[in-house]
Amino acid sequence: MAKKTPKILEEFKTFVMRGNVLDLAVGVIVGGAFQKIVTSAVNDLIMPFIGLITGGVNFNEQFVVLKGQELIDAAVEAGTAVATAADATAAGATVFAYGSFITAIIDFLIMAIIVFLLVKGINKLNGLGKKKEEEPVPAAPTTKVCPYCRSEIAIEATRCPHCTSEVE
Repeated sequence: MAKKTPKILEEFKTFVMRGNVLDLAVGVIVGGAFQKIVTSAVNDLIMPFIGLITGGVNFNEQFVVLKGQELIDAAVEAGTAVATAADATAAGATVFAYGSFITAIIDFLIMAIIVFLLVKGINKLNGLGKKKEEEPVPAAPTTKVCPYCRSEIAIEATRCPHCTSEVE
């Protein structure tokens, strides 16, 4: 006797093989690759210009020492340069790396703008292929109102069934 596949496995197989799940997987993979491009554009192209505007400030290297300034001072006295948040963390200090956070915000805003423009363009392209839907023609009336008793009667009626008046 052949062993049957458990129902839960069949349901899972059906779920995974649906087009939506595969489309989502492809979207996540392409999105991850696209994120690398946007991050590179922000870090390598945009942030240097922002640094020029702000007088040479490199936001990725901006941080505040919360705890352990004495550890940084000892590292500097020993000849170790502490110029970045990573250097300060390596020296044992606790840092608030607000510069990398600002860079991440700019990264997000650029990604959001690109996705917005992409969706807007796709929606516009989808709209080009479709004909404008014609407004439906209203159906011909099937009833009319008796001018004497104001009851609703069939359009073909010559006499009102309610008041027995002749109607045109």
